[in-house]
Amino acid sequence: MTFEQFMTNAQDALTVRRVFGEPYEKDGATVIPAARLVGGGGGGSGQDELGQSGNGGGFGLVARPAGAFVIRNGDVRWRPAIDPNTLVIAVTVVIAASIVTRAWSRRRK
Repeated sequence: MTFEQFMTNAQDALTVRRVFGEPYEKDGATVIPAARLVGGGGGGSGQDELGQSGNGGGFGLVARPAGAFVIRNGDVRWRPAIDPNTLVIAVTVVIAASIVTRAWSRRRK
């Protein structure tokens, strides 16, 4: 695979269809799901002292639900997706900060 083919494949992976899903109707509302995408890639080529050459590349893509646009009676609303992992981490950080703050204030007295 040439570098140009690699880049074409990477661009094809980052289409709007990866961010916004197909709209569907439910209970009289149109729902358009959305996702957050993060991607990265790289490539290179080289030649050794014997004149042998090579090339390579890689690409990664992570998609997570972000939420959905809900359209009902001409009114559009954003409904965020709740990521349970992020919620657990946030609660853990708040609890840990509270414990450290209390311990620090008791120590200073």
